Amino acid sequence: MKAVPAIPPVPAPAKPVSFLQAFLRSEALGGYVLMFAALAALVVANTSAAPLYFDVLGAKLGFQAGPVVLRETVLHWINDGLMAIFFLLVGLEIKREVLDGQLRGAARIMLPGIAALGGMAMPAIIYLLVNLGSPDTLRGWAIPAATDIAFALGILALLGSRVPTSLKIFLTALAILDDLGAIVIIALFYTSDLNVFALGMAGALLVCLFCLNRAGVSRLTPYLLLGAVLWYFVLKSGVHATLAGVALALTIPLRPRNQGGIHAHSPLHTLEHALHKPVALLIVPLFGFANAGVSFAGMGLASLAQPVPMGVALGLFLGKQLGVFGFAWLAIKTGIASLPRHATFTQLYGVALLCGIGFTMSLFIGALAFTDAATVDATKIGVLTGSLASAVAGFALLRAAGSPARETGPH
Repeated sequence: MKAVPAIPPVPAPAKPVSFLQAFLRSEALGGYVLMFAALAALVVANTSAAPLYFDVLGAKLGFQAGPVVLRETVLHWINDGLMAIFFLLVGLEIKREVLDGQLRGAARIMLPGIAALGGMAMPAIIYLLVNLGSPDTLRGWAIPAATDIAFALGILALLGSRVPTSLKIFLTALAILDDLGAIVIIALFYTSDLNVFALGMAGALLVCLFCLNRAGVSRLTPYLLLGAVLWYFVLKSGVHATLAGVALALTIPLRPRNQGGIHAHSPLHTLEHALHKPVALLIVPLFGFANAGVSFAGMGLASLAQPVPMGVALGLFLGKQLGVFGFAWLAIKTGIASLPRHATFTQLYGVALLCGIGFTMSLFIGALAFTDAATVDATKIGVLTGSLASAVAGFALLRAAGSPARETGPH
């Protein structure tokens, strides 16, 4: 009997690269651009171009069409408008990684989740302790609570293979959870007086977006059009407008799983991919340029010793390393979680130091916490000082931690 040739198996469709993996390959470039933008802002703010810089940021732009009035300063358009796109991307990443990524399942989320909790709690505690004698500044407790993933991964990229891939994944997952915590903090603690009508309209639009999702609508156009209107009503509601980006992200559909994983034409993946480079290379650096500019005229070490900058700097530099490494160490030693593959405790501590780079989200929360220019500038000094100290210390420790890693097997 003639043998029937075996039918070769049909290869499963390739699963699209997750945004987490894209971080590890290209987000470092965004970190370098952000560093340059922040440095440029500091230079401009301390030269003869400073008046033009601040005048442009304070100039009002907008329009009126019937009852719709939108007229804000350039700085507010960046912080409330463009940063809503940044938060949209953050929301998409959180949804993807929880449903089908590094945050799916208790085993994967345990170590970065516990470390993120410590990394948010300890900086806040240190800030509050430093500012106990200054009740007016206690509102800034959340400023040092988040990690800037672009900056941190930019530093890791400089170290190359000296840092195991597992630690890069750990840092990225921790930063994503940090962002989630920051979103919750903004929604709960940095919301002004509410406009009930606008809030109701925003709620109705959100229901419509969820209905589109449940109806199986996969075209992005209806979601984005309704999302733009949602942003307007959230802006007018008293809730910070950037949260509209997160709300919209939660309604973007992730296609059902098939044999190869997530469908290659997932609306969520498509939008995530389209936003990645513009956000990393344009929006976040523009935010950094608009918000990092602070004049050092008349400032000295005494300025850093004030409660706000001291609380922010110590919260980022001391609070982050104590919270992230301390909580992670306890989780590993008690058996709740395990040390990332091919990593040492020294390297884990180095990554914990890098978590003290809180640039983007720290500046963002600082702008929400305080309105007077002097306190905002004090916040910037604290953020820059704490982030720089964390970057230098983390890089130095990881650089000295050992020879380039030799990794084998899957990660």
